[in-house]
Amino acid sequence: MIESTQAAYAYPLLIKHLLHTPLAHAPDQEIVYRGDTRLTYRTMSERIARLAHGLGRHGAKMGSAVAVMDWDSHRYLECYFAVPMMGAVLQTVNVRLSPAEIAYTINHAGAQILLVHTDFLPVVEAIRDQLETVCAFIRIDDEGSEAVAHSIPFADDYETMLAASAPVYDFPDFDENTRATTFYTTGTTGLPKGVYFSHRQLVLHTITGMAALASPVSGQRFHRGDVYMPITPMFHVHAWGMPYIATVLGVKQVYPGRYLPDRLVGLVRDEGVTFSHCVGTILHMLLDCPEAKTVDLSKWKVVIGGGALPHGLARAALDRGIDIFAGYGMSETGPLLTLAQLKPGSETLDADEQVRLRCKTGLPLPLVDLRIADEEGADVAHDGKASGEVIVRAPWLTQGYLKNPEASDQLWEGGHLHTQDIANIDGQGYLQIVDRMKDVIKSGGEWVSSLAIESLISLHPGVSEAAVIGISDAKWGERPVALVVLKPDFALTVSEDDIRNHVLAFSTTGQISKYAVPQVVKIVERLEKTSVGKLNKKRLREQFA
Repeated sequence: MIESTQAAYAYPLLIKHLLHTPLAHAPDQEIVYRGDTRLTYRTMSERIARLAHGLGRHGAKMGSAVAVMDWDSHRYLECYFAVPMMGAVLQTVNVRLSPAEIAYTINHAGAQILLVHTDFLPVVEAIRDQLETVCAFIRIDDEGSEAVAHSIPFADDYETMLAASAPVYDFPDFDENTRATTFYTTGTTGLPKGVYFSHRQLVLHTITGMAALASPVSGQRFHRGDVYMPITPMFHVHAWGMPYIATVLGVKQVYPGRYLPDRLVGLVRDEGVTFSHCVGTILHMLLDCPEAKTVDLSKWKVVIGGGALPHGLARAALDRGIDIFAGYGMSETGPLLTLAQLKPGSETLDADEQVRLRCKTGLPLPLVDLRIADEEGADVAHDGKASGEVIVRAPWLTQGYLKNPEASDQLWEGGHLHTQDIANIDGQGYLQIVDRMKDVIKSGGEWVSSLAIESLISLHPGVSEAAVIGISDAKWGERPVALVVLKPDFALTVSEDDIRNHVLAFSTTGQISKYAVPQVVKIVERLEKTSVGKLNKKRLREQFA
């Protein structure tokens, strides 16, 4: 053990310390909301102090839970800091869950204060009598929001509360292992499960994510010259932790409010956005919106997560000049585990090989101990073929599920966090997720990756989106079924047989097994998604069984 001088400061890893650098380097840098509201880091620091004072007047204290229901905004960013810096716990409420699930998560987290945007008043009005722990409601409003009839006894208004508070707050030191945040997974079975993260974990995730994103020679980078805009909801896994990273770097930040395609593309253009992250379905929607047709996207870097990055989408983005690459993580992992960044020398590779690498699940971040284990827990070969479950250790992984010891034990069986993702690792160290355990298809005695088939289908010029699911088959055990959404211009010219023959061509060249060719292809108008935009394969299996 080292010896400490009596007066030495131990410097706990607390979220408040993330503000030191931007206030020293870039106090006048802009933080923009919807293109209308403009703050600086200096102003934000004062608003964080005012928010802490206001929440304190309404009963927030060490260990209190404060829940937030808002669009992506400067206010949400202020809550990311003020609430945990007080020693309270920030609950980021998934506003896309059902009203019953929202009520369950607020009660389960024990939230005592609820900050709610007026757009969500109908939901809160419907569940108000079910909320068991909330003692104070605080209204969030935007200029132009429509008035909604309600009976919620608001204790305060967000901006009024800040205006009545002092711009300086003495945020205390406390144990860095204090819980800072709680949010709920959006699984397709059972009730949502709460995950939680400490100050130490979030600070380490921030530092490591910053280092990983700064490491490439060129491309797939995030640095002080960037302009950041999230297109992953701030209620979902800390918006992948990127608002904390952006704040430490002191970059210009742009928060779009509600996700409207034309507004998002307009903000990229008007505010000079250069770095974003989202699920593939959102980027696909943005590329297809009318506003995007004339906007220069060649300075935009986009990380795709929450599901595989299909080769077709990657090509479409690269054709527009977007520096696109994949990332991987889970609610339970805070979330960042890997990034599909190109290694030095990759610029000499042909376009197809670069696309393949950008669509890989990626290389582990520093401090991430990632293994591929077989059913006995032994490591499999790193040959790009042998598959097993991804199990991980890192200093920022949730240590369990809130108030759910049985599920926590399963998550951490054997001392590694079990992702339930099936993957392989190639000779260069790139991870490739093959499928979720629950989604992998076994046909004719062979394992078939639904993700691989979806990616091949996405290469057809007429395909907008695709999902591959397994259905029971008396002869083969299971068989893959492809559900395909066509681009409008191809709706009358592309048939189900065309899609099947497109995949069959990859089988005849040996790229995939014949068992992977969907015997059934169904053209559909839309695909079911989860609350965070992922394909809801459980629902699709039920729908098309």
